[in-house]
Amino acid sequence: MVKNSNPVLSSMAAPPHLDATDRKLLSLLAKDSTLSYAKMGEALHLSAPAAYERVKRLKREGVILATRAQLDGAKLGRPLLCFVQVATNTIARTRQVAALAAIPDIEEVHTVTGHYGLVLKVRTRDTRALEALLAKIHEVDGVEGTNTQTVLSTLLERGPSADLSG
Repeated sequence: MVKNSNPVLSSMAAPPHLDATDRKLLSLLAKDSTLSYAKMGEALHLSAPAAYERVKRLKREGVILATRAQLDGAKLGRPLLCFVQVATNTIARTRQVAALAAIPDIEEVHTVTGHYGLVLKVRTRDTRALEALLAKIHEVDGVEGTNTQTVLSTLLERGPSADLSG
């Protein structure tokens, strides 16, 4: 499922109002989404039901998109992390490459500006699997080329911050 997460392209509806408590709650969830509502409430000086209602509202408003576990790729047999830039000859071809998102080795697909229209975050078991994935990408009619960067180590990986102060 390709989802538009670009706020520039999204509708121009006013974003939901987030107060300081909402932002602190979001920060808590971003650090540990397994916190109980009682623990969240305690940290926010709210009751557990009040914390639950805030989370429910933030999900309904689309501020919280999902709650998921962050998995260790290496321990799951996919230690090779790469970013693959894909050049296509038309935007229609870019959409065809984006359809490859069903392949489990592809973790993220982003349309970008510049020579390469797409950036893929991929994680494979080894270079042979990476080569096979690149071959699948090159099979898409209109793909003009790729540029692959292999990650040596990850120093920081996180989502957006709910804190506006920094």
